[in-house]
Amino acid sequence: MGDDIAPAVYTREQRHAYRAKVRRCLDVFERMLVEHSFDFDQPLTGLEIELNLVDKYWQPAMANAEVLEAIADPDFQTELGRYNIEFNVKPRPLAHDSLTELEKTLRDSLDHAESKANEIGSEIIMIGILPTLRTEHFETEWMSANPRYRALDEAVFAARREDLELDIHGPGPGAESLRMYADTIAPESACTSVQLHLQVSPADFAASWNAAQTLAGPQLALGANSPFLFGRQLWSETRTELFLQATDTRSAELRNQGVRPPVFFGERWITSIFDLFEENVRYFPALLPETTEENPEEVLAAGRAPRLQELRLHNGTVYRWNRPVYDVVGGRPHLRVENRVLPAGPTVVDVLANAAFYYGALIRLAAEERPVWTKMSFDAAHTNFVAGARHGVEAMFYWPGFGEVPWDELLLRHLLPLADEGLAAWDVATPVRDRLLGIVAGRCKTRRNGAWWQTETVAAFENRGLSRDLALTEMLKLYSVGMHSNEPVHTWEVPG
Repeated sequence: MGDDIAPAVYTREQRHAYRAKVRRCLDVFERMLVEHSFDFDQPLTGLEIELNLVDKYWQPAMANAEVLEAIADPDFQTELGRYNIEFNVKPRPLAHDSLTELEKTLRDSLDHAESKANEIGSEIIMIGILPTLRTEHFETEWMSANPRYRALDEAVFAARREDLELDIHGPGPGAESLRMYADTIAPESACTSVQLHLQVSPADFAASWNAAQTLAGPQLALGANSPFLFGRQLWSETRTELFLQATDTRSAELRNQGVRPPVFFGERWITSIFDLFEENVRYFPALLPETTEENPEEVLAAGRAPRLQELRLHNGTVYRWNRPVYDVVGGRPHLRVENRVLPAGPTVVDVLANAAFYYGALIRLAAEERPVWTKMSFDAAHTNFVAGARHGVEAMFYWPGFGEVPWDELLLRHLLPLADEGLAAWDVATPVRDRLLGIVAGRCKTRRNGAWWQTETVAAFENRGLSRDLALTEMLKLYSVGMHSNEPVHTWEVPG
């Protein structure tokens, strides 16, 4: 979805041609998996962080064009909302002190961006959902001035043919809820995440993806940071359900028929990356049927790697929580697992602790002789995912050998030791492992994450007599202080 798109009303002929081209690309991709060499000299990781902009009143600042011009760094790009920007980090290996070097790079880059944003009256906030965001903020020009966002908005509503419905209920009796309709995809812009990339070989892709799916629930319990939406306290990680509903091309009747949504956890373990691309083509109609002049069969026959642009664009509008990625860099094709589960924030060191846990546990789980996904159903992994998002630090999971187990016990007794072994296998330095996984252990032992701190802090301000809006604003002020301190979120104090 990072490619330039020209907004248009697509004809039937264009849709037919696009479908045929996607299927040709899929056939070529299948041949490449058997015949072609993919780039995998060493395991590389990558990182994207989506960020929010606020003004001096801690309200969304619709100023990303001005902020990006001031930052003047191509690693920072637009996102859907004018109050969003994205920071892209170049791929790198994990070995030795790489994560410590990455922490410095992230902090230096974000500090520079923050200073430039401050010059024009904005501040950068790294959080899953901006808690001061309200529906009235979408009554102005909220969408970034990029044609691909307008094209996506038009495509979603052309497919849906009615307003989007948001219907999210917090867990437990007496919980808050939100029900509303939207005539644009504006609510999607509230979802700001961290995306973790892992380059893998074709032979290792299925095991890596399956392992990532099993880790999605534990990731959310550990890293939830999005408890408030439009002033309501909903799920610990409301972002996942909001993203599902805010991009849903299905009417209520199609949902009742079991039609799959564009935001898709999946429905089965896989044996090849081809399974996922084939599912995309089989089940999901094109949102943006833009075709190119590339002849993928001729390019492959000439010994080069085709871009397969139609297949890649189609894949970019199927929002799997662990997305398969095919890309070509410097003429060499490679494959990645793009993990989209985690929210942004709260701090750089928390983001890297989450990343270290994910990469380490995935490496170890994917290498097991009898993998965990052979001992649990896919539905159990999805149930864990929803439980982690809904309940956060109160989540219970099913895990083979443990049965029903609290998230913190599962991590402390099983997944954290595996993560340490996985990082050690990739030659990550012992002090780096101890520091980052120690932060994960601290969150487990205190049963505190970003969502817990946000809700407890808002409750403390409300107990002082503040309204919800004022409590959220005061909480965001303290959150910003904690974010800039780079102290792990489980050590942040809650006001008395």
